[in-house]
Amino acid sequence: MALRFFLDIASNCCKNQAGLKNSSPVSLKGDLQYRKRFSDKGTMQNNEPNIYGGQDPRDLPAYSVTEAARYFRLAPATLRSWVVGRSYPRGGRVAFFEPLIRLPQSSSNLLSFRNLVEAHVLWALRTRHGVPIRAVRNALNYAERTFAIKHLLLSPELQTNAENLFLSKYGELINLSRSGQLAMKKILEAYLKRIERDSLNVPLRLFPFLHSGYTDVPKVIVIDPFISFGRPVIRNRNISTAAIADRIDAGESLDDVAHDYDLELWEAEEAVIYEKAA
Repeated sequence: MALRFFLDIASNCCKNQAGLKNSSPVSLKGDLQYRKRFSDKGTMQNNEPNIYGGQDPRDLPAYSVTEAARYFRLAPATLRSWVVGRSYPRGGRVAFFEPLIRLPQSSSNLLSFRNLVEAHVLWALRTRHGVPIRAVRNALNYAERTFAIKHLLLSPELQTNAENLFLSKYGELINLSRSGQLAMKKILEAYLKRIERDSLNVPLRLFPFLHSGYTDVPKVIVIDPFISFGRPVIRNRNISTAAIADRIDAGESLDDVAHDYDLELWEAEEAVIYEKAA
């Protein structure tokens, strides 16, 4: 905690000394350039900097189940069943619930950024209605088979024809009325709008909801795998939300923290609200 605090201060000192009020910290320039190359090409060329071992950081295992669950205000046990699976008794024997989200490395139980996006969409479908998870699985499988799409939760097709087919099947499986399907569609669309995609339509950044509900609130906090190792930061400022909350917990005033990081007061407030609600 202390190390993160001093690293953030050092980073912002560099920014202020350079006189670049709204620029990103110097330490992030490599990541931002790397993200642009991935966004434009989808893969690195042989002569490009090998910052992440030549891999797309969106695919790397980076988040524990507990950490990822906190970002979405999910019970860790719920997310764990989605990504690892779980055993449960059935008819006098033990059955196994297969995971809905495929981890990059099953041995590590760590989620990638893409897994975070899948969990974000799945949360919209599952948590808001509290329906049996098998209905989500069956509807996903049905839509994926029909459109020959892998990983529908990540696919841009979920915002086109696949969305209508999926929701229709989903509503049929859980006996959702037409009005219920319309409400579900609005919820899903609100969550999908929080996903920013690159030129190849691959998820690039995720803007988690800060408050309960699913209204189209401002995109203040962002999870970007190319910035701060994919931890939540203030959009366009790249300041860690955790660092802001840590300083407030240490007794500093919100005004002082906002001034030190060159933030608007409301931006610092949103960071604290996100960290404490998560």
